[in-house]
Amino acid sequence: MISKEITIRNESGLESKVAARLIQKASTYESNIWIEKNDRRANAKSLLGILSLSISRGEKVLLIADGSDEKQAIEELEQFAERGMTEQYK
Repeated sequence: MISKEITIRNESGLESKVAARLIQKASTYESNIWIEKNDRRANAKSLLGILSLSISRGEKVLLIADGSDEKQAIEELEQFAERGMTEQYK
């Protein structure tokens, strides 16, 4: 299990459209992926889980991955967050 603190940079925080893009990206990994804010943890592959954290722009959250591709998942999700979660999918 590995983790990385990231800052949410996009204008609207993790509202539903942005959360859906994050879910789509997180779902490409075999690892379990969570987002943690203030000791509350949510599955990064669950819309209701992410929205329940009410994450706004500028907030720091912890990304956690556990599984066979955890290192790749954390690295790529961190880059995805730095780009404002606007990456287009192939």
